[in-house]
Amino acid sequence: MSDNPIRVVVAGGGTAGWIAATAIARMLGQLVQVTLVESEAIGTVGVGEATIPTARTFHEFLKIDEQSFLKATQATIKLGIAFENWARVGDRYIHSFGSAPLSTWMADFQHFWLQGRAEGHAGPLGDYYPEYKAAEAGRFTRGGEAPLNYAYHLDAGLYAKFLRRIGENDGVKRVEGKIARVEQNAETGDIAALHLEGDICIEGDLFIDCTGFRGLLIEETLKTGYEDWSRWLPTNAALAVQTEAVAEPIPYTRSIAHEAGWQWRIPLQHRVGNGIVFSTDHMEVDAAREKLLSTVEGKPLIEPRLIRYKAGKRRQMWVKNCLSLGLSSGFVEPLESTSIHLFMIGVTRLLQQFPFGGITPEVRERYNRMADNELIRVRDFIILHYKLTERDDSPFWRYCRDMSIPESLAERIALFRETAQAWQAPDDLFRVDSWLQVMIGQRLEPKSWHKQALLMSPGRLQQTLATMRERVAATVAGLPTHQQFIDSYCRADA
Repeated sequence: MSDNPIRVVVAGGGTAGWIAATAIARMLGQLVQVTLVESEAIGTVGVGEATIPTARTFHEFLKIDEQSFLKATQATIKLGIAFENWARVGDRYIHSFGSAPLSTWMADFQHFWLQGRAEGHAGPLGDYYPEYKAAEAGRFTRGGEAPLNYAYHLDAGLYAKFLRRIGENDGVKRVEGKIARVEQNAETGDIAALHLEGDICIEGDLFIDCTGFRGLLIEETLKTGYEDWSRWLPTNAALAVQTEAVAEPIPYTRSIAHEAGWQWRIPLQHRVGNGIVFSTDHMEVDAAREKLLSTVEGKPLIEPRLIRYKAGKRRQMWVKNCLSLGLSSGFVEPLESTSIHLFMIGVTRLLQQFPFGGITPEVRERYNRMADNELIRVRDFIILHYKLTERDDSPFWRYCRDMSIPESLAERIALFRETAQAWQAPDDLFRVDSWLQVMIGQRLEPKSWHKQALLMSPGRLQQTLATMRERVAATVAGLPTHQQFIDSYCRADA
């Protein structure tokens, strides 16, 4: 690569493509020349309609105005995910985005809470998380003395259009057309150009594959290979449908387990996103469609769309001069809304390690190692929900309960069961509080815990826990409703 602008070619649009193109153009400016190729005739999956709080940080990096984003994407607030029927039919808990305040360098919050519960004066775990209680109460506001940690529900199609406007304003060149042929350098095997229908040729230095499950560049051209995780994540299909809203939007996603998978409900300002995730080995597509349509709460706005997938990842996400982002790089089902985060963190890593001096093996290897580490830990967190079930009502749940799991996850489960220890590595996406809420929510009961609480003076632990609950309850009671927040802050234009 020379001192001339580096030619970055993004193959494919949708959320992943426009996140990549917009971020690179906005952050690197005249150092790059960004071209995005997409075809209106090729649809996108477009059902990734929930994020995690890291999306806010990404938007801050790009200096995206939150109000403008919320209005443009018909977005609502997300404080967590409610899991229903997962450990047992009838169970319900929320994995909220909060952090508990009572923690020391020796012992995290769960050790104090478990001691308090053993002594009979601790409330339910969720009582100590403002985000949990605000979600249950349907309340939210920004800022304040103790700001709530939140994410978004958004319309994925509108989000791609929103990013496109920003990207094109920052210099992204969009080319309409279908890719007919991928040209490779005869000597190196690098991708040299994309040839579109109609004899259009787009040359580049760095190619980003956002062509979805197909992986036109990373797989069909470069033959990278795929690591199959379906033995641990046995769902392989989803049906998605949008419905009319029949009630005010709640500030959390619903994840409702059924006999062969789970269903999602994501409330937006103008509609509700619904879907059913299932294993075709345990449920026919027609039965899944019937279950989905019989349980939605509003009138369907479209016909359900079938999406087939295989959980796993490319063996390498950056090969030669091609980096894969989005579904082309792999897929770990949307249970914890990690897809958009993985798009964002992927392009963030690229920006931090951008190959101005040329694409070297060392650059690729570091990127691939970091991407693998994070995705494997995300995978383990998703598997956790399936493995920690007591359901015995269907072959699907019996398989999940009894299946072997990666050693990395087995160690986490054993450590928590024996000692209540939960941990996070520096590059872990999910914090200790996340592991704690899901493990307890899925009925994993620790046999012992750190006894630092016993060093507190008599009655102090009881008083501390009581004060925490009271403070959370008072804070939530003083918040406006979620709908009031939307009306005053980000109501989309009709």
